[in-house]
Amino acid sequence: MSEKPTLDLAALNAWPGLAGLPGSGPVEEAVRLRGGAQNLLFTIRRADGTELVLRRPGRHLREGASAAFTRESRVLTALAGTGVPHPRLYASHPDDDVIGAPFSVLEKIEGFTPKGELPGRYGTDPSWRRASALALVEGAAKLASLDPYAIGLGDLSKTDNWLERQTARYLKMLQGYRDTEEYRATESPHVVPVSAWLEANRPPDFRIGIVHGDLQFANVMFTHETPGLAAIVDWEMAGLGDPLLDLAWILTAWREKGDPPGSDPYLSPWDGMPSRAELVDHYASLTGRDTTHFRWFQVLACFRLAALLEGTYVRALTGQLDRAMGEGIHDYASWLWQKAAQEIST
Repeated sequence: MSEKPTLDLAALNAWPGLAGLPGSGPVEEAVRLRGGAQNLLFTIRRADGTELVLRRPGRHLREGASAAFTRESRVLTALAGTGVPHPRLYASHPDDDVIGAPFSVLEKIEGFTPKGELPGRYGTDPSWRRASALALVEGAAKLASLDPYAIGLGDLSKTDNWLERQTARYLKMLQGYRDTEEYRATESPHVVPVSAWLEANRPPDFRIGIVHGDLQFANVMFTHETPGLAAIVDWEMAGLGDPLLDLAWILTAWREKGDPPGSDPYLSPWDGMPSRAELVDHYASLTGRDTTHFRWFQVLACFRLAALLEGTYVRALTGQLDRAMGEGIHDYASWLWQKAAQEIST
C-alpha cells in the first residue's frame, strides 16, 4: 500500500501551538515536498501567506520516533546563533496526539536539495559544482569547530570508548537483520572482513565534537543565486563523536575513476567536482585536523551507512516500505560494501 501524502489540516489548526508560529490565521494548504525515505516534509501556508515547513515521520512510526524528533529539536535550538547553516526551529511536538505522529515546524529555507540533474548554473558550470562541494565541506568544518559543551550539548550522547564502540554497534545491527530469511540470502560477503579490519586498525586517538550523523546531499540545501550551502537539514541522527566521520560520510557519495562499478554519481553532471583527496585537504586546512588515519573513518562511514541502509531494506522486505525502493537501497548498500572492501585492500 502506498503512503498517502496528506496532512490533517483541521487537527493542525486546532493545535494551541499554532498561535506561537510566524504568520497569522489557519493553515490553508499543505504541499508534500520531495525527499526522505523515513520522514515526510510539507510546506504549510497560513492564511496571511506565511510559509513554513512541517516535518513528521512516515506512515509506519518507528520505535523511538518521538525521541528522534526531540533530539533534532534540541540540536537545532543549540545551533541558533552559530555559523552552522541550518533551518530555524519554531516548534516541536514530540507526541502523536495532534496529527497522529510527532512533528516539528521549521523555517522554510530558500534553496534546493540536490538530486539527479542539477538545475541552472549548477548543471552548466563546472565551477559552480566545485564551489558547492567545497561549501558542503566548509559546512562540516563549521560544525566540527563547535564546542558541544559550550552550547549545551555535552550530554547529547555517550563519548566513552567512542572508537571501540563503533564496529560492534553496527555489526550487532547487521546480525539482527538475519532474523529475516530473505535478507540472509542477500547479505554481503564483505561484512566480516570489513568489520575485522576496522577492529584491527582503530586510530590511536579521536576528538569529540558534534556529528550530524547523516551529512550527505539528501540532507543539505544549496542556494540558487550563488554556488553555496543554504542549510544542513535533518538532524535527528546527531550525536557526539569524531567529526571526521561527517567528512567521510559526505565522501561516500563521491565517485572517482577506479571505484567499484555499479553506482552512478548522485548528481549529474559530475565533472568539475573536487577529488576526495582535495576535499580532505580542504577540511584539514579549515579545521587543523590531522587526517593521517582518515581511511579508517572512510571505511567506517561505508560500514555504518550500509548497515543503516540494510535496515531500510529489511523494512521493505517485511512490508513496511515500498519493495522497489528497498531493493534500490540494498543495491546501494552492496556498492558501499564493495567500496569498503576496496579501501581495506589498498
